[in-house]
Amino acid sequence: MIQSILISEAQIQAKLDEIAEQIRADYGDRPLLLLAVLKGSFLVVSDLCRRLGDNVTVDFVQVSSYGNGRKSSGNVQIRKDLDINIEGLDVLIVEDIVDSGQTLDHLLQILRTRNPNSLKVFALLSKPTARVLHVPLDYVGFEIPDAFVVGYGLDFAERYRNLRDIAVLSEDESSLAP
Repeated sequence: MIQSILISEAQIQAKLDEIAEQIRADYGDRPLLLLAVLKGSFLVVSDLCRRLGDNVTVDFVQVSSYGNGRKSSGNVQIRKDLDINIEGLDVLIVEDIVDSGQTLDHLLQILRTRNPNSLKVFALLSKPTARVLHVPLDYVGFEIPDAFVVGYGLDFAERYRNLRDIAVLSEDESSLAP
């Protein structure tokens, strides 16, 4: 059950306009690969890439550390690897949320070995108080409290991804997990 709306659809879209402007200023006309971290960032990357113009490509990686729980297990698994060779490319990782930083840190370590020209991170949501590992975030949409959030791609046990807003999930929802 949804406890409250944390960030509205209008706020999300306005923030994506702002972030896209920053990215265009930083990269200019250089080709840019947006690397969406599935599943949560699929809506973010979809909305962001349309704002960035013609010189972007998109690829996907699926990394898991949650399963159906509320907390990261710390056991990071690559479930779907990239299709594009990133050597020599400017790569912008698009994350839905960074909390502990463990999953992103693991992904960054892997991607650095593939010799991209540059490797930056955009996180729509950041939970600085939940951070266990320091990870570089080059673009941040919103800093949020350490609450479990759903909507706009974020889920709990595969539910709520379709919400247009980002909402706080009530504490008793975990009893409904499969």
